[in-house]
Amino acid sequence: MTQDTHQDGRVAPLALAALGIVYGDIGTSPLYAIKEVFVGAHPVPITPDNILGILSLVFWTLVIVVSIKYVAFIMRADNHSEGGIMALMALTLHKAGTQRSRAAIMLAGIVGAALFYGDGVITPAISVLSAVEGLEVATPALKAYVIPVTIGVLIALFAFQRKGTAGIGALFGPVVCVWFGALAVLGIVNILAEPSVIKALSPTYALSFFLSSPRMGFLALGGVFLVATGSEALYADMGHFGRKPIQLAWFAVALPALVLNYFGQGALLIHNPAAIQNPFYLLAPDWALYPLVALATAATVIASQAVISGAFSITRQAIQLGYSPRMEVQHTSEKEIGQIYMPVINWTLFIAVVALVLGFRTSTSMAAAYGIAVSSTMVITTALAFIVVRHQWGWGWIRSGLLISFFLAIDLAFFAANATKIEDGGWFPLVFGLGVFTLMSTWKLGRELLRNRMAGEAIALDPFVQGLDSDSITRVPRTAVFLSGDPDAVPHALLHNLKHNMVLHERVAIVTVLVEDVPHVPDIDWVEVQGLPNNFYRILVRYGFKDDPDIPKALERCTQYGLIFDPMTTSYFLGRETLIPKLGTEMTLWREKLFIAMFRNAGSAASFFNIPPNRVVEMGTQIVL
Repeated sequence: MTQDTHQDGRVAPLALAALGIVYGDIGTSPLYAIKEVFVGAHPVPITPDNILGILSLVFWTLVIVVSIKYVAFIMRADNHSEGGIMALMALTLHKAGTQRSRAAIMLAGIVGAALFYGDGVITPAISVLSAVEGLEVATPALKAYVIPVTIGVLIALFAFQRKGTAGIGALFGPVVCVWFGALAVLGIVNILAEPSVIKALSPTYALSFFLSSPRMGFLALGGVFLVATGSEALYADMGHFGRKPIQLAWFAVALPALVLNYFGQGALLIHNPAAIQNPFYLLAPDWALYPLVALATAATVIASQAVISGAFSITRQAIQLGYSPRMEVQHTSEKEIGQIYMPVINWTLFIAVVALVLGFRTSTSMAAAYGIAVSSTMVITTALAFIVVRHQWGWGWIRSGLLISFFLAIDLAFFAANATKIEDGGWFPLVFGLGVFTLMSTWKLGRELLRNRMAGEAIALDPFVQGLDSDSITRVPRTAVFLSGDPDAVPHALLHNLKHNMVLHERVAIVTVLVEDVPHVPDIDWVEVQGLPNNFYRILVRYGFKDDPDIPKALERCTQYGLIFDPMTTSYFLGRETLIPKLGTEMTLWREKLFIAMFRNAGSAASFFNIPPNRVVEMGTQIVL
């Protein structure tokens, strides 16, 4: 879906849909953000001046970080209308001049993606748990049921993933729209009871709060940052809806509702400081608590759905870009190619989310873990955006440097404030992200090492084809397709077939799949065919990092080159490498063994490239790393 498709009168419907997918995360922050500031790891004393200072910080965080930085600025740094940390990394790689700068950009992209998974674990846990905690506000007798109900909701959420969101996706926007309406109404009612909070719209209250106690002001940023934790989703989901619908949904619905609710919570605390036990639910009258719990749970499930879907999407991008082994990808919609389900990722996230709920048990305890992963990703996004601003947009050093420095200073301030909560739970997303980073970087390095080993033993394709003696080699009927990572080398599977079976097919196609640094490759550039002597063909198939590889479908495109592949007479030969670790290589022994384990458990190439299993022949070989 390109940006142009959003300019045809569908902005309003797309904006409604964007409310459900894009703003579910940031839209559920009122459940815990204000509470975390005043009762979290570094609690701020509940006084009228402090409340006004915090509200001012909240408002200007939403304005500067979300409205200006992400909605107005970062969303312009799109990769063919696609956003997100992996898309941004792929975009900036085009502008990298040296190998060292490319390595630095790739490192930043991997770190950002790894931290995204940490966010993907925390968001469902804290969102659903904070929503269900409304039960104990309704009656303390239900406190014992909060954890079981939360886990029950999470089980249903993750079990439903395999069915996809196509069936209920249309409900996401209206439900979240009702949620934002409830946020606004609850806020307005309480603001009318204490209208003095409107003064906090002035930045002078935030400044006075910092000047009165710089240390307390700095530490408070860790809690205030929670109001912006869904910002990365605005950028990551741009490809689904386009820039204008997301901007319309933010300024027309999400931003006003959030500001009204946060200010309503501030008004409630000025009037009744004891309400800090759960300022969100205590905004509502007693009769509305149970309906509000139900609505909040629905909203948090939708917010979690968006993050889980994002984890599926970023994993597929990582596979295409060579940072992850192949995994099973199931398409859950016949109409929307982006709606996918990945069982391994789904249940890994589920186990981690449930462990997080059982380990922390309350949203207040968990809030300390939330923020550091997102703030770290924001720093990386801002740094990569500088490359786009400087080299793609052509801004001068002074102009681009001043703007990026301003955003970076804010990001670093939030990151530093969140870093003070590492001992209180902030370690979790860092440890989880470190684990993901280790896996991704090991896979990337291992693939390069394997490629070098195979290249060292490779035979050049052109001399091999030209030197074939048709009298000494038996050519059998039909077509053989060999997949090869190097279009200029003879595939190992072909050599083994020739060595053991002593035959070649009458027509041989060497197919190489290339993944470009763009989301989608235009049809006109998809397939290239080059004829070689002795009825050999070199075929290049190009995909974007959001495309789904389909080799049989790609070979159908060869008809325009006069090359026709009959599915019933075409066999696909794939190499099956057995890796053997070796001391003294570019990788440490433990990483070699980790890579071998990942390689052994990777999904099959036949399934990944959508090749019919009954047309596949695998040829094994051993390779010492």
